[in-house]
Amino acid sequence: MWRGDPDEPAWARPALLALLGGTALLYLWGLGESGWANSFYSAAAQAGSESWTAFFFGSSDAGNAITVDKTPLALWPMALSVRLFGLSTWSILVPQALMGVATVWLLHRTVRRTTGSAAAGLVAGAVMALTPVAVLMFRFNNPDALLVLLLVGSAAATLRAVEEARPEAGAGRPVRWLVLAGALVGLAFLAKMLQAFLVLPALGLTYLLFARTPVGRRLLHLLAALGAMLLAGGWWVAVVELWPAGSRPYIGGSQSDSILELTLGYNGLGRLNGEETGSVGGQMGWGETGLLRLFDSEIGGQVAWLLPAALVLGAVALWLVRRHARLAPALTLWLTWLVVTGLTFSLMAGIFHAYYTVALAPAVAALVGVGGWVLWERRDRLVATGTLAFAAALTAVLGFALLSRAEGFAPGLRWVVLVGGLGCALLLAGLGRLPRRLAAVAVVASLVVALAGPAAYSLSTAATPHTGSIPSAGPSTGGFGGGMPGGMPGAARGQAPGGATGQAPGGATGGPGGGVGGLLSGSESTTEITALLQQDAALYTWAAATVGSNSAAGYQLASEEPVMSIGGFNGSDPSPTLAQFQEYVASGQVHWFISGGGAGPGGSQGGSSTAAEITAWVESSFTAQTVDGVTMYDLSGGAR
Repeated sequence: MWRGDPDEPAWARPALLALLGGTALLYLWGLGESGWANSFYSAAAQAGSESWTAFFFGSSDAGNAITVDKTPLALWPMALSVRLFGLSTWSILVPQALMGVATVWLLHRTVRRTTGSAAAGLVAGAVMALTPVAVLMFRFNNPDALLVLLLVGSAAATLRAVEEARPEAGAGRPVRWLVLAGALVGLAFLAKMLQAFLVLPALGLTYLLFARTPVGRRLLHLLAALGAMLLAGGWWVAVVELWPAGSRPYIGGSQSDSILELTLGYNGLGRLNGEETGSVGGQMGWGETGLLRLFDSEIGGQVAWLLPAALVLGAVALWLVRRHARLAPALTLWLTWLVVTGLTFSLMAGIFHAYYTVALAPAVAALVGVGGWVLWERRDRLVATGTLAFAAALTAVLGFALLSRAEGFAPGLRWVVLVGGLGCALLLAGLGRLPRRLAAVAVVASLVVALAGPAAYSLSTAATPHTGSIPSAGPSTGGFGGGMPGGMPGAARGQAPGGATGQAPGGATGGPGGGVGGLLSGSESTTEITALLQQDAALYTWAAATVGSNSAAGYQLASEEPVMSIGGFNGSDPSPTLAQFQEYVASGQVHWFISGGGAGPGGSQGGSSTAAEITAWVESSFTAQTVDGVTMYDLSGGAR
């Protein structure tokens, strides 16, 4: 694994295996309790397992009516898993957990290569593994798991390119690594679109400043990496743009059936300025913006525990090693990553969820590992010990504040963190005067105390089922749930509205009746409804149609038959039009219409009124019937 490094301590490999094994246990334990997790993406994975067309485009259903509102790369591992192992919670969520373990290993390996210290790599890996929002997202099926893995890979490849870019090395050696970094960012774009590009300033600046080749050659290498990024991320966009619109699904999240509009608008600049046509942002808002946003009651417990310490340790360490060939590039990269991404999340006015902050976790973990190791190695200097002590005290006070927000959660832990952290800070202030073994004990103790809070939150996260569209890590803190006023006590805190903690695979909910779901929670089918959807399903393109993707998702997952989501995720996309839907019904392609789902234009910022028009036409043209509390219309007999 490390090519027989003679300086490798005997404990290093067993410690790494213990770290990876513990991470796997934390990320895999009790996964089945979360049901379909985000049923929006689970339904798309099910559709992709049934239809290669749905797989390629990321369709919400195997009938290929409309796509999800993202590029589809993150869906592909789940769809392949479902195709191989059948539809279940485990086949959908295990790929995400394995991505988490791979991320921890890759970050450990990168930090270890940078520092030459197995201990520094283990610290970085442990911080990454125990960040609460990381535990959440590596046990969930949003695109963020794959995004983070690919971005950590791009950082590792960039640092390797800097390492190889020296006068005595061949010209092709660094560019290969840099091209790989660009390609990984391109693939990350196919996982979660423009969020992937937040790391570009960090990658480009690091190579431009530290590669030991002529400036002109560095620029050419960066252009090659840019070309690789455009190729890796742009081929799919080009295919979709050139594909005849009439023979592919509608591009969900856009108002003009355009992947470019989705990329640059709803999932692009609209996220920054809040002008996202068709979204619910104009009605609901997404929390207060500002420099302290990452520390508020909604987000602080997700990722902020070691964030100030990472900034302090990284900045001081960079100053101390500003001319070091490996340490300076690494610290520059991770600091720039953290600052650029953190400022973007703090100030963006559009759709923002607390779980986005998982993209900060690798930078925080790497800076704690690398920065802490640099200061440890220079513990004979007052600036190093003073910085370590200050970071420990700052982390203790912040941990106390964050734990105090979770009323009734581990009430004694906050005092252990505060008193223990301040006590460790005093020891660290005199670190240079302590014997090496006692100094090591002081550092380990400070790490244990610093990680106690996030570890407790992580265990709480792993023990709690999470469903819905905007999950949140840790215990309730009384803040905004997923950034939305009102707290979203169900979907945001791991429960479906109404108290259900996740519908079981197959659609059983344990309740007497079904539920049409809503904008942020999946529908809940029942045995009778599922039987109706499966009845003669082979005769129809879609077993049913309903407004909104989450409303369609639960019925589709229960029946494993295509269910059309009218209007896409928000119910505000102009697809299908009323005329198209009437044609589908007239030609016998839709069996049932399920009333009451989705938000539609009334709950969105602009967008189309198509969903309301279709609903009104169905209600006026067909006879309603109630099945397990759900209003349904049989469209197979033709309109009155």
